[in-house]
Amino acid sequence: MSLFDEKTLQNLENISVGCARLAEYKVDACEGNSSTRVRTRLVGVIVSHQARGEVENRDACLLSSSSYHSLSLSRSVTLDLAQRRTTHSTLTMNLRTHAYAGNPLRSKTPKSTDSFSPSSAFESLKTLIPSIPNHPTPSPDFKVLPFSKGRPLVFSSGGGDASATPLWHLGWIGLSDCKALLASRGGVDLDENSLVYLGPKVEEDLVCWAVDVSSEEEHGVVLELANRKLCFVELRTLMVAADWEDQRAMDELAIAGHARALLEWHKVSRFCGSCGGSTVPKEAGRRKQCSNEACKKRVYPRVDPVVIMLVIDRENDRALLSRQARFVPRMWSCLAGFIEPGESLEEAVRRETWEETGIEVGEVVYHSSQPWPVGPSSMPCQLMLGFFAFAKTLEINVDKEELEDAQWHSREEVKKAVAFAEYRKAQRTTASKIEQMCKGVERSQSLSTDFNVESGELAPMFIPGPTAIAHHLISTWVDQGSGNVHSKHQPGLSLSSL
Repeated sequence: MSLFDEKTLQNLENISVGCARLAEYKVDACEGNSSTRVRTRLVGVIVSHQARGEVENRDACLLSSSSYHSLSLSRSVTLDLAQRRTTHSTLTMNLRTHAYAGNPLRSKTPKSTDSFSPSSAFESLKTLIPSIPNHPTPSPDFKVLPFSKGRPLVFSSGGGDASATPLWHLGWIGLSDCKALLASRGGVDLDENSLVYLGPKVEEDLVCWAVDVSSEEEHGVVLELANRKLCFVELRTLMVAADWEDQRAMDELAIAGHARALLEWHKVSRFCGSCGGSTVPKEAGRRKQCSNEACKKRVYPRVDPVVIMLVIDRENDRALLSRQARFVPRMWSCLAGFIEPGESLEEAVRRETWEETGIEVGEVVYHSSQPWPVGPSSMPCQLMLGFFAFAKTLEINVDKEELEDAQWHSREEVKKAVAFAEYRKAQRTTASKIEQMCKGVERSQSLSTDFNVESGELAPMFIPGPTAIAHHLISTWVDQGSGNVHSKHQPGLSLSSL
């Protein structure tokens, strides 16, 4: 840990586009009597960099992506190297990645000769299944995460103390329990093609799998699991209940999101799109293939790319936020839309903004991306690609078929929305709800009632919580200002590319 003086800070400002790898960056700032004291910790190495003199926007390398990939930035304060000032916020963040990203099971794919690889694990699985429940403990061992109608199995712990927030955990089960669970659906047999490979936990000598145990008659299964304090919970509910400062919780959310995306894709890809023949799993469920010998078309998991953008009125220091009819009351967010065939990401940002609000966009600046496996089952996994977009026109003409409303909001209005929304309260309330569900007591409660100001009055507006990319697009603009959002075409300044 080093304490940098003003000269060193000036040198930091001049580091430009050549950063090849930043392992971890953390900034803590606090005000002194006459100047701002900055403590900077660099863990890892900057492999290489090029100092290209004074860049137009010297802090762009820091501001392009606020808290993702290898960057860990405390949002309790914001460092502005150009002005040496701090801006205080009520929310402290330490996200290494977006929610659903950073899956620890997918950090490295083992080689085919490795016992943890999909092919090796699948062959081992085939030999084990016939001998269940009398099979010997294999190495590596296997654990399975069951899903029912898109909901992962979980259990809750740590809620005994009234002051403690309960923690949810994924409900991994062994092969024997998995076989019994499938049999309870009406005599369904466990076979190797029932399971989908998720990845290894090498340090625990484990290979992880997912299985879909959905059934029209699942009441008996739910009762059996409830006796063991286990329950199936919607992934969105788990997302709200996840403690974003707890790396374990974010890891488990990413694993569950990946598993759900694969299982839902298997559901919607049962038949070949070329000949109509049935498809069969291949490579431990990581792809499928048409069973028609004359076709044999390969089918891979689909990803639906979506642009999500914060449109900025730079001259008047405002941001464009919108509401959809499905939003909870008082919530506003960024514009978003699917990418169409034959268009670039920038073109999609401009087209969607024009179609939904009638506003023309000029410059488009990339921020970061987030997997989003909680959409409709017909789209098992969307990929949210986040941008800042700078408006060329300001008059709003809302497409009422797409949006309920869209309005320009000043920085102060949006800053209050971020400060007043009690995300932590919503997280704790939802975590307690999951605990009740696992005990067999399900409660109905609107999460929007948790976003109140400290006085007890309803917040006039709020934005999506810290697990959504929209939150980080908006809060980055609030903290840094539209003047500090880099808008020139200088390749390599995004930390997400490191």
